[in-house]
Amino acid sequence: MSPLSPPDVPVQDPPTAPRGEGTPPDDVELRHRIRRLDLESKVRLLTGATLWTLPDEPRLGLHPIVMSDGPQGVRGTGEDPAATGLLAPAPSAVAATWDPDRAERLGRLFAAEARRKGVHVVLAPLANLQRTPVAGRHFEYFSEDPLLTGTLAAAVVRGLQGAGVAACLKHYVANDSETDRTRYRARIDERPLREVYLAPFEQVVHEAGPWSVMTAYSGVDDGTESAPMGEHRRLVRGVLKEEWGFDGPVVSDWAATRSTTASALGGLDLVMPGPDGPWGAALVAAVRTGEVPEELVDDKVLRLLRLARNTGRLGDPWEVGAPPPPPPAHGRGPEPSGTPSEEEFALLRETAAHGTVLLRDAPGLLPLDPAGLAEVALIGPNAVAPHLQGGGSAFVPAARTVAFADGLRAALPGHVRLTVHRGGDSHRHAPFAPAALLTDPDGGGPGVRADHLDASGRRLGGEVRTTGDWGGYGDFPPGTHRVVLRTVVTLTEPGTHRLEFGCVGRFRVEVDGEAVFHGDDDRGVGLVLDSSHHHPRTHDVDLPVDGPGPRRVEVTVDLTVVDADGYGRFVTAHLRHRPPGHGPEEEIAEAVAAARRADVAVVVVGTNEEVESEGWDRAGLRLPGRQDELVRRVAAVNPRTVAVVNAGAPVLLPWAREVPALLWAWLPGQEAGHALADVLLGRTEPAGRLPWTLPARAEDVPVPNALPVDGIVTYHEGVHIGHRAWDRAGRTPAFPFGHGLGWTTWAYESVTAVPASPDGSGGVRVTVELSNTGPREGREVVQVYLEAPSDDPSRPARTLAGFAAVRVAAGARARAVVDVPERALRVRDSDGDRWWTPPGRYRLRVGRSSRDLRLSVDVDLGGAHRPTD
Repeated sequence: MSPLSPPDVPVQDPPTAPRGEGTPPDDVELRHRIRRLDLESKVRLLTGATLWTLPDEPRLGLHPIVMSDGPQGVRGTGEDPAATGLLAPAPSAVAATWDPDRAERLGRLFAAEARRKGVHVVLAPLANLQRTPVAGRHFEYFSEDPLLTGTLAAAVVRGLQGAGVAACLKHYVANDSETDRTRYRARIDERPLREVYLAPFEQVVHEAGPWSVMTAYSGVDDGTESAPMGEHRRLVRGVLKEEWGFDGPVVSDWAATRSTTASALGGLDLVMPGPDGPWGAALVAAVRTGEVPEELVDDKVLRLLRLARNTGRLGDPWEVGAPPPPPPAHGRGPEPSGTPSEEEFALLRETAAHGTVLLRDAPGLLPLDPAGLAEVALIGPNAVAPHLQGGGSAFVPAARTVAFADGLRAALPGHVRLTVHRGGDSHRHAPFAPAALLTDPDGGGPGVRADHLDASGRRLGGEVRTTGDWGGYGDFPPGTHRVVLRTVVTLTEPGTHRLEFGCVGRFRVEVDGEAVFHGDDDRGVGLVLDSSHHHPRTHDVDLPVDGPGPRRVEVTVDLTVVDADGYGRFVTAHLRHRPPGHGPEEEIAEAVAAARRADVAVVVVGTNEEVESEGWDRAGLRLPGRQDELVRRVAAVNPRTVAVVNAGAPVLLPWAREVPALLWAWLPGQEAGHALADVLLGRTEPAGRLPWTLPARAEDVPVPNALPVDGIVTYHEGVHIGHRAWDRAGRTPAFPFGHGLGWTTWAYESVTAVPASPDGSGGVRVTVELSNTGPREGREVVQVYLEAPSDDPSRPARTLAGFAAVRVAAGARARAVVDVPERALRVRDSDGDRWWTPPGRYRLRVGRSSRDLRLSVDVDLGGAHRPTD
């Protein structure tokens, strides 16, 4: 079957409202409005007017709807290049709090930020799963577990939409890796698709009712249909709209739509960005010829109007050509102030601190007592340059950033000396060539000259910049066909100099008149998604020790302008330089000496912008550079060493048992320094729990990569994802899913479980008695894991079935109530069209992590088939 052909399965037209509710009265009024438009006018509304804005329509009272990227903040539309915003901890850090209430508060903060920036739809949260630890967007996903993911994503949606700002749940579905993401198909059997990968999306739709959903770049082959997600009739129209009753618009990911009829029939409602795209006149023609029913177009417009109504962008109709009246009030509740508040900064700080995971504290080194300190050595590449957020569409220019050194200096008493030492650079690529090395070949001053040429080679203008960074450069006049960059690189230090060139599209790089690299990629808008400039090609230039002196290297980069539709016209080139003989040995030795002198050494290691980003998957799990060596050498000279990992996704820590204290600080957002200081000095408990499994060895990872083979990524592990796979294989990780110590200790005393009904149709209520046996107040996350009847070997050995948190004073007792939902008990029938709970004895195990299980209780369930509707 061709991927573009309609599948040979019955798929009904999507309903006008969620099942069981009938047609809402206000939908009747919206349908009356739609009848005022001709076909061309209706189709016009279904493609973006700009990169971030949907069209208006006076005859409908429809005002423009503005969208913006998330999910670590609200980036805005970029109209003001100087605009900044609140930068929250990454979603994996939020997941480490295991706190839906906090996630909902963050959703409300995002809504306030959106309203400040005139944004009505935030493209967040992500409900994809951390299937493999090397996934490039791992930091943007909440967890490897579908229940934890769905619970926190639903909370963010409630927070956003409770304030009148739409969430756009993404990326539907199985867009769990980045390699070849615009082309691969995820091949998934029906049972894991339903029980694992669709599960968090289904939970969010049912519990929080998102007002929009975004389809993935990638596609799915589910054994019935193989198609890009923007064309997948069964999963979009059949499951999302018909079965689950989702009544909002389904939005394409940016530049993901490649067809007209297939995407229109597949269930896509809005194509982004605009104003161009594969719909427009082509979709009108498809309706005229009967390929696409006009009723389907009407349904798409209806879904758009529902979104507009929910976000306050639908008012009374007005005359075409007349100035639009003010739209209804945007948002709910009081308007936020024009600038972020201290209360908002405090929420970001608290979230980063509470989500910090104390993995190890063998001698009780933490928290630190400032009174006993004279000197603290802050060491590590990430101590100097914290990695606050991952790269890609989640990137937010922060309103402020508090570095680790700044936070510690502000928190430590004046008598404590703080020294800061990088201990070597962890970057694989060279830094951008600085102005001191670059000379404009025409003007003689520092920098790189750009000449703007038309198609005939005539010069239209130009400019000079004093850096090698020409990423996304578009400051050239209309008619520019090529941009030619020219500079002279002056090398003075004897040895081998490495020049790195990162370009996209059609280009030619010459060094001293000789062509060394070229590209011939004419994909246009597809190059917006290209990450090759982040992986530059290298050219070495030797300067002999006994040579005549400095060497002048002439560099020319000839770039053809990329026409990227709604993204505009641009070129991209990175010129980087690494001088000879600049290894990290001196810096590491300096850091070790500082650690030997200090009362406490705090070593901050982790990833950087080269490692964790949208656009590519990681090649492995090792920390970049010589960071492992740095930690070991520091710990060897200072028995009071605290290691802090600044990363959003798992990395290998071969020295984890060699340091007395180990913290995981995530990609913590703008308040990083304050949050770390709060934890180190005991002001805030690091109450985080791992939302994924941290491997001890790369060879133990169940899904080590997601590289497509002949365009297919096969989900061979079935339902056994994350901690489920570790349990099934009996492998021992460095630290298990759900692990985290906090400042105190806990005793689990008793557990009872009561099914809501004999067959489990209402779930199970678990009550746990526990006490705080340590010296400090603490927050405990009580985790309940389900072990299904043993006669079904296809089920996981153990699944997370529910969790609840309690805060308890030192020496006090508490009761935690965990409601295990019905969805945690059920499985998908082998015929793929029914959910049911198999009868038998279910064991519920309770504890502090997937491997620290302290109590258990059995419940007998009768089992019953229940249809999907």
